[in-house]
Amino acid sequence: MTEPDSTETTDLREDARDDEYALDPEIVAALVEAVESHDRVAALALLEDLHNADIADLLEQITSEERRAFVELLGAEIAPDVLTELEEGVRDEVLKVLDPGLIVEAARELDTDDVVYLLSDLDEAQRKEVLDALEPADRAAISQSLTYPEYSAGRLMQRELVKAPPFWTVGQMIDFMRASDDLPEPFYDVILVDPSARPIGTIPLSRIMGMSRPVTLGSIMEEDFRTLHVEDSQEDVAYAFNQYHLVSAPVVDDDGRLVGMITIDDAMTVLDEEAEEDILRLGGVGDEEISDRVWEITRRRFPWLAANLLTAILASAVIAIFDSTIADVVALAVLMPIVASMGGNAATQTMTVAVRALATRDLTPTNAFRIIGRETMVGFANGVAFAVLIGVAAGLFYSDWTLGSVLAAAMVINMLVAGVAGILIPIGLDRLGADPALASGVFVTTVTDVVGFFAFLGLAAAILV
Repeated sequence: MTEPDSTETTDLREDARDDEYALDPEIVAALVEAVESHDRVAALALLEDLHNADIADLLEQITSEERRAFVELLGAEIAPDVLTELEEGVRDEVLKVLDPGLIVEAARELDTDDVVYLLSDLDEAQRKEVLDALEPADRAAISQSLTYPEYSAGRLMQRELVKAPPFWTVGQMIDFMRASDDLPEPFYDVILVDPSARPIGTIPLSRIMGMSRPVTLGSIMEEDFRTLHVEDSQEDVAYAFNQYHLVSAPVVDDDGRLVGMITIDDAMTVLDEEAEEDILRLGGVGDEEISDRVWEITRRRFPWLAANLLTAILASAVIAIFDSTIADVVALAVLMPIVASMGGNAATQTMTVAVRALATRDLTPTNAFRIIGRETMVGFANGVAFAVLIGVAAGLFYSDWTLGSVLAAAMVINMLVAGVAGILIPIGLDRLGADPALASGVFVTTVTDVVGFFAFLGLAAAILV
């Protein structure tokens, strides 16, 4: 029997790991078939072993018609947590089809932060219906959260938390938690508050469990903790969790009183959303989702494609200035896209790093000049390296070393400008309050195209003609 090659075995293991968390296409196909044939028993059997997040992925992968049929057949079996896992566009579709009574039941089971997230997508009538069905205390808390700005800590926080006075003992705290039937799920810290409900410290659950019962909570609390304000942006929340390695954080109002808590799972969701948003905006596609319809995608992409059209016209106008030069040296028409393309790619590399550094706040006024200088030198170094390569290649191919030298010089100029533009444009837009991820690409492309064409054709007009 032939032993499998070690490389082949490694590849198989890597493939297995790659597919470990992927949704099985056969399950998706079988479920769609069961739904289309109205076989509820078969559909439920297929869903039985799937995690709520996987069910949400499944709903996002199928078509709108299949999704509607799924909800109409199995709406009562959709776990509330599935709704919170869905992309916004898909969740809107599901909520429109889902029986209002089921939405109410879902709201009763979810934590307040998830209910706020869910209600944000409902119209006023549906929102009122859900709120009216909740317990008065939950209704008041959720209504208050909905008054805070969208994408703020007040919207993100959950009202369910565990708080205690500092004079309680560990024993009292443990007995309280064991006797309570409405502890938040999950929670990681107990928040200590003063008589005015202002947080004064936190204690990890692990520390409480490791102490003897007579120890007072005030003697073991962490006084060096961070609070978040209800109007802090969710970007600030995610940054605080990532920067300071937080697991949970109290949220306070204008008077410093404790009103809620944010846990790491919600903060990591925001981090993921912000990173995804930056990537999409760098490509000029905004808040696009994989489930969006053709018209929605077309409408979102059109403005930035139109802006790119204007920059292309500007670049063409530069070329038109040198039309007689191109007519005299036809090789220029063949070579000039190389200069512009290399400059554009180099600028995109720098711009991507700059936009991400701004988002993570690693690029600050303190180190901005150093980073600008570094990217300028990188652009110059790459410009020289590629100038030698393309200059020699063009000189040999066309048997014209002057032409090769012109191409090489233009390459250095445009790569240098690309490095500078790729870093300065995002910084400048950020200082002006614009989103550098959304707007940088158009400006950077314009600069590299215009400078590239002007440098190459201008040098050619001065030297070759």
